Amino acid sequence: MVTLHGELINLRSLKFQDLPFLYSLENDESLWELSQTQKPFSKEVLSNYLKTAQRDIQEAKQLRLMIISKSNEPMGFIDLFDYDEHNNRAGVSIVLVDTHRQKGYGKDALNLLVKFSFHELRIHQLYGNVLEDNLASISLFKSVGFVNVGLKKEWRYYKGLFKNEYLFQLISYVL
Repeated sequence: MVTLHGELINLRSLKFQDLPFLYSLENDESLWELSQTQKPFSKEVLSNYLKTAQRDIQEAKQLRLMIISKSNEPMGFIDLFDYDEHNNRAGVSIVLVDTHRQKGYGKDALNLLVKFSFHELRIHQLYGNVLEDNLASISLFKSVGFVNVGLKKEWRYYKGLFKNEYLFQLISYVL
């Protein structure tokens, strides 16, 4: 079980009681463009996911943590995905409920995950994929030290349109 304490929020491993929040966020169609979800998830599928969510990152190749307020209110998720043990890197994604955006919670969560990834998991490199028009996420990744290293043209297709996507990288400062 992972529990990390930030200035504004905490991060913790998923629990089975997170199912209603997970179901709500995963099935929020306004977020599907970002997650590339194409159809709703059933409670059964998400329940099965929660049963295996405690697996080690080396086995699962991913790690999802719940972003919670200091009073234990669920606020969103932050993930490590596509963990590559050989190249010692992982992707990062983050989602917050609308009411918790633009208040510093995302930056606190991303800072915590970066420190945990570099110091505890010994990951060498983190990366994030951000749509070109997602100015809030671009600002967030830059504020934590990620560098825009490239533009993938017409990379994502959603509702009849192709969109460009930036690739952000952060190389470990831990020696």
